[in-house]
Amino acid sequence: MPRRGFLLIKMANTYNQLYIHLVFAVKYRDASLDKTWRQELFQYMTGLIETRGHKVYAVGGIYDHVHILVSLSPKQAISDLVMEVKRATTLWIKQNHFVRCRFAWQEGFGAFSYGKSQVDSVVKYILNQEAHHLKHTFRDEYTSFLQLFGIEYDERYIFQPLADKEI
Repeated sequence: MPRRGFLLIKMANTYNQLYIHLVFAVKYRDASLDKTWRQELFQYMTGLIETRGHKVYAVGGIYDHVHILVSLSPKQAISDLVMEVKRATTLWIKQNHFVRCRFAWQEGFGAFSYGKSQVDSVVKYILNQEAHHLKHTFRDEYTSFLQLFGIEYDERYIFQPLADKEI
């Protein structure tokens, strides 16, 4: 259903092949994504994304952030997809009582594009997050993506500081 003020136009013969690596974090980078139910969360995310017409190649992460490699359908904007996934998973986490405290995803996300020849290596990277983060922090990982892709950023706005945490 189109949003008010937007016209939905069906375009015959529209084809695309966009491989997008999405990265987003738990608010304040809390260690909220417990290993006991994390795979279930990843499966839920996969279902959410695929029912919207996208193809998921990998979902992975650790206790404080998630990586998703998806081939995007032209029917939905990246920001709308991420917003829907965050909203639905927040509700799902709360309904299943997986966390005792208030759960939320941090605002924003990273979206990085890859070519078809890079898909296998990105999938391996995403599925190897636990081992990767034995050596690298999420902050270092995320800023290295921004630098690698030549994205200008302001260090003050990459992560919401723990000092801003609501009690």
